[in-house]
Amino acid sequence: MILVLLGISIVYVLTISCLIYGFTKINTFEYINSSPKTNFTIIIPFRNEAENLPILLESFSKLNYPTHLFEVILVDDFSSEEFQVSGFKFQVSVVKNIRVSNSPKKDAITTAMQIVKTDWVITTDADCVVHKNWLSTLDNFIQLHPVSMIAGAVTYDCNNSFLHHFQQLDLASLQGATIGSFGIKKGFMCNGANFAYTQSFFKNLNGFEGNNSIASGDDVFLLQKALAKYPEKLAYLKSKNSIVTTKPVNDWKSLFYQRVRWASKTGSYQSLFGKRLGLLVFMMNLSLVCAFVLMLFGIFPYFFIGLIFIIKFGIDSVLIKQTNSFLTHNKIQYLFLSSLWYPFFSTTVALYSLFGKYEWKGRKF
Repeated sequence: MILVLLGISIVYVLTISCLIYGFTKINTFEYINSSPKTNFTIIIPFRNEAENLPILLESFSKLNYPTHLFEVILVDDFSSEEFQVSGFKFQVSVVKNIRVSNSPKKDAITTAMQIVKTDWVITTDADCVVHKNWLSTLDNFIQLHPVSMIAGAVTYDCNNSFLHHFQQLDLASLQGATIGSFGIKKGFMCNGANFAYTQSFFKNLNGFEGNNSIASGDDVFLLQKALAKYPEKLAYLKSKNSIVTTKPVNDWKSLFYQRVRWASKTGSYQSLFGKRLGLLVFMMNLSLVCAFVLMLFGIFPYFFIGLIFIIKFGIDSVLIKQTNSFLTHNKIQYLFLSSLWYPFFSTTVALYSLFGKYEWKGRKF
């Protein structure tokens, strides 16, 4: 057991070190303020988001971008109450989702694509807020780079609770892995709350065909399909001006189901690197949990598990701090406590995702 844990730890440290290096290889893109040229359509699938949508739309009204160069399509996925839109200078429309698969969000994006008039499309979520230079930065990047798909960063708007900061640290590790993987030419993950691609590229990839039986993954599976066929057409936009801010969940049950939903698609990854990384992280966390249990029964030496934890904590902290400083100006809190709790939480999520059901937007999957 000791040799196994030691071996897993060595591979884990080397892998995370590669991601840390990859993070530094992605250059930060500064907002250039060139004349805007790109027409965008922003697609927002939603279900019962009457509280959040006005805040998102208000952030659109503050965008430093000509209103005639972007439009918004809200796709209503059978909300209990109809959402009304009025009073905005930019064009915004609400359409009903056309369900044809097991994935409401993929269906919503596909529904919107039928009426999109612009070539460039951006997806985001109803509970988000965008930076005022979000579209300007994307436009500048598009003018300077011959790409057809762009992944962007997402962060949380946290209060001071342990729950919120635990989510921020977890997201920082995921975003760090995302950016780092692009930096070493092994990109496998992105976030649909800040994801842009051309309509022609989406159609060329046949949209979500092949993975629409899985409820989530509108972002990751499309990205991996694109990477498999046209890796030169993809890029990661590492810019503070293009970071999208979203809300953390407010209870552990919701967080658990959210992470189960995210974990449930890992086995269907097209990316071999993504599958291996997911397996390695699971094995590292599972090994720590098993070693801790064995330590309680006096079977495993406590000093060794302490050493392995410190090694994991050290390499994780480098990636998290590096990424957090990019994502937010907020000081890291509860890092050590979160690191103690994370192996137990992550292992439970991973095991449950293999056979358990989860709730999402009032539905069970």
